[in-house]
Amino acid sequence: MTSETPERIVTIFGGSKCCEPDPEYVQAQRVGEMLAHEGFTICTGGYLGVMEAASRGAHDVGGRVLGIVMNQFKHEPNRYLTDKVATPHFYERLQQLITRSVGFIAIRGGMGTVTELSLVWNKIQTRVIGPRPLVLLGECWPPIVSAWQQHLAVSDADIAVLDFANTAEEAVAIIKEKSQGVIL
Repeated sequence: MTSETPERIVTIFGGSKCCEPDPEYVQAQRVGEMLAHEGFTICTGGYLGVMEAASRGAHDVGGRVLGIVMNQFKHEPNRYLTDKVATPHFYERLQQLITRSVGFIAIRGGMGTVTELSLVWNKIQTRVIGPRPLVLLGECWPPIVSAWQQHLAVSDADIAVLDFANTAEEAVAIIKEKSQGVIL
């Protein structure tokens, strides 16, 4: 990367409770590997589960892996990070995960993942951040988003902000295509 080429960071959100050989762990590891091969820096919350898997995938092929961690968290960050940014609290951590990135991939997780996804989605919808790809990877997302649309005030225009992918390959292709013109 030259001084003229800005770093292209993709943030990956997902659950902390999965481990190898869970499908979301395997998916995240593949996403990290593929994004690193394409020259992207991987950014995660820095801990276990999907975060570790994506970090591991990128690290194992020589990619840069950025972990946004919290000072007050009792757990150690995963060993695959090449760089860490320590934040004082959860909200600053979320801001760092969002504002650095040209695109996002959400993989199955729990309420933390839903929180992260919702915040990014809302920031894109309200133009707090410019348009960028927000990819929901995995078969769990379409029925969840459909339920939100059925039971909440979620319009077709809101859904149009999202991209859905069934495989790591599809997710990375969407990121490559739609992150090209993103300006931070």
